[in-house]
Amino acid sequence: MRATYKDQLLAESDDTIVVEGNHYFPAESLVAERFSESPHTSYCGWKGDAKYYHVEVDGETNANAAWYYPEPLAKALNIKGYVAFWKGVEVA
Repeated sequence: MRATYKDQLLAESDDTIVVEGNHYFPAESLVAERFSESPHTSYCGWKGDAKYYHVEVDGETNANAAWYYPEPLAKALNIKGYVAFWKGVEVA
């Protein structure tokens, strides 16, 4: 699977995990220079507290376009160390 934004590669892996229709990519598959930490957080009742990354492509920031669960709850431990995308990021 490949995650791209504006035709630029963000992540690529054969080891994604699909949860609720979202492909979660291993953190080591991310193109690190395209990501910056976001202060945004959210909460899921069965996955726990999510943190976000901004995606940076060609001088443009796609705010909070990637998320991950640094300490997922028991039912979601399989996605620890994985990152998912939205907000215009194409996954195919």
